[in-house]
Amino acid sequence: QVQLVESGGGLVQAGGSLRLSCAASGRDFSGYSMGWFRQAPGKEREFVAAIAWGTGRTYYANSVKGRFTISRDNVKNTVYLQMNSLKPEDTAVYYCAADSVDHGSAWPRTPMAVINYWGKGTLVTVSS
Repeated sequence: QVQLVESGGGLVQAGGSLRLSCAASGRDFSGYSMGWFRQAPGKEREFVAAIAWGTGRTYYANSVKGRFTISRDNVKNTVYLQMNSLKPEDTAVYYCAADSVDHGSAWPRTPMAVINYWGKGTLVTVSS
């Protein structure tokens, strides 16, 4: 059974940092791109960041560029999201995702339904 399990969410003050982790299990994730999405209350789920398997190339939403960093450990099948300079508008449930396709610059426009696997999410709350 494939599982993506997120951890590291919590409450932080504006300007602070958090590091999210996503542990993937249940299949061979070689060749899978990994990503993070988020959904704020009353809003649609949106792309945050993604990282390709082979090249390690990274992609970011404009709203998080320069503040968030995605990385992965292919041996541990784990992807990380380092979030710095957090803002109240970053408050959301953050979801880990894995897909056999590297969507490249199209990640922000990729329909949620085509992504192979999702985690259950971890809540990040940024207070002002």
